[in-house]
Amino acid sequence: MSDTIAHNTGAAGAAPSTRSYFVREHHPENGSLLGFWLYLMSDCLIFACLFATYAVVGRNYADGPTGAALFDLPLVAVNTAMLLLSSITYGFAMLAMQRKQLRSTLVWLGITGLFGLAFLSLEMYEFMHLIHEGAGPQRSAFLSSFFALVGTHGLHVTFGVIWLVTLMFQLNKHGLTPENGRRMMCLSLFWHFLDVIWIGVFTFVYLMGVLP
Repeated sequence: MSDTIAHNTGAAGAAPSTRSYFVREHHPENGSLLGFWLYLMSDCLIFACLFATYAVVGRNYADGPTGAALFDLPLVAVNTAMLLLSSITYGFAMLAMQRKQLRSTLVWLGITGLFGLAFLSLEMYEFMHLIHEGAGPQRSAFLSSFFALVGTHGLHVTFGVIWLVTLMFQLNKHGLTPENGRRMMCLSLFWHFLDVIWIGVFTFVYLMGVLP
C-alpha cells in the first residue's frame, strides 16, 4: 500500500489543503503460480534434453565399466525412498498450513529438509565412490551423460533445500500469511516435480542400466 498526497488550492486566497489518498497495489490472483508453472515447463525442457542425451550415448562405454558393474541398486533404492518420503512429509506440512497450525507446519518442513539432506548425502557418496573407482564423468560418454543428468537433479534438490530453509525462517518471522502460503505452494510444485523426475531417473538410468 502506498500513500499519494494531493494539494488542493481551493478558492483564490484560501489556504491550500492537503489530502492523502491510499493506493492499493494488488498482487495478481494466482500470478505467482502461473509464473512458476512456466518455470517448471522450462525445467522440463532441460531434463528432456538430458534424458534424450542419455538415451543416445548411454550405451557408449568406451571399453569402460557399464551400469551393471557400477550401480548399487539397494543404495539407490534407499535414496529413492528418502526423496519419496520427503514428498509425503511436505504434503503433511501443506495440510498443517491449511489448518493454520504454524508449529506443525515448521516441524513437517524440517523433517522434509532432513530427508532432502539424506538424499543429497547418499548421492554425493555414490558420486565419490564412482570417481574413486575411476568411473568419473570423463571416462566415457555413458558416464558423462549419467553425471550430467543425475547431477543436475541433485543440484535442483540442493536449491530446493535452501529454499525450504529460507521459507522456514519467513514462516517463523511472519507466520502463515497469504504471501507465505503462495511460497509454500510454489515450493510444493517444485518438490513434487523433482520426485517425478527422479522416478524417471531411477527407472530409465538405474533399473534399465543394470540390464545386459
